[in-house]
Amino acid sequence: YGLKAATDDEVFARAADELRGLVSADTDFGTLLALRQETRPSVILFRGSSPRRPTDQAALLLANIGALEADLEEGCIAVIEPARLRVRRLPIGGDR
Repeated sequence: YGLKAATDDEVFARAADELRGLVSADTDFGTLLALRQETRPSVILFRGSSPRRPTDQAALLLANIGALEADLEEGCIAVIEPARLRVRRLPIGGDR
């Protein structure tokens, strides 16, 4: 996609345009969603003592993706930690 040097806004727009979600350890994407009051794209954040190795993150994501599917389709920020899963529907602070 040529997004290696892209800004957060560019990555965010591409994901929203293609109805994709973002997976990151960077909380900036969640902040962007909250400030914009948008419902897309959904964001999955690795937080806390989540593993840093990509293979371990992938395993943690795969172990939890089924529980997140409906929320991700509706628009959410999902926070994955080794012992906890939190979901916040979008828009944050907006009327649903």
